[in-house]
Amino acid sequence: MFEGAIADLIEQLGKLPGVGPKSAQRIAFYVLQNPGYDPEPIAQLLGTIRERVTFCEVCGMLEEAKDVWAIERTREYRGRYHVLGGALSPMDGVGPEQLRIGSLLSRVRVGGIAEVIIATDPNLEGEATASYLSRALADSSVSVTRLASGLPVGGDLEYADEVTLGRAFAGRRTI
Repeated sequence: MFEGAIADLIEQLGKLPGVGPKSAQRIAFYVLQNPGYDPEPIAQLLGTIRERVTFCEVCGMLEEAKDVWAIERTREYRGRYHVLGGALSPMDGVGPEQLRIGSLLSRVRVGGIAEVIIATDPNLEGEATASYLSRALADSSVSVTRLASGLPVGGDLEYADEVTLGRAFAGRRTI
């Protein structure tokens, strides 16, 4: 459909998470058709981002870790974080060694931590990671909990899958 530089730009934009083919095409044409938009600042930032942003050696957080900020927006949690940097996924070659699980276990061994709240995504990889962590922390003195999951506010029961609905029942509480 497109050739040359436009096709290359659309292809590269489409590799970004959450950017499908149509969005990539819209972004590419926006850049091309708007003479007031200067793509140079974003191009320079993309070229230097890995040198300018580093991970914390203790907790693994970096500037604007998306899951941490999602939790922060709730204003419900007032503890410390430990960012694993992903989830276990043997099919993708991601094992415990590729994540910051070892440093989490080290932090727990040092002491001063009463609870580890596992906040992984409620998908296959997140479940595998949560299960692995709970087994790895079983011999420690910390309480290991997992974020509740279930029906979203505003959701309809008829559209909930069995796993989500089952979790909603399992995580129910007295009101």
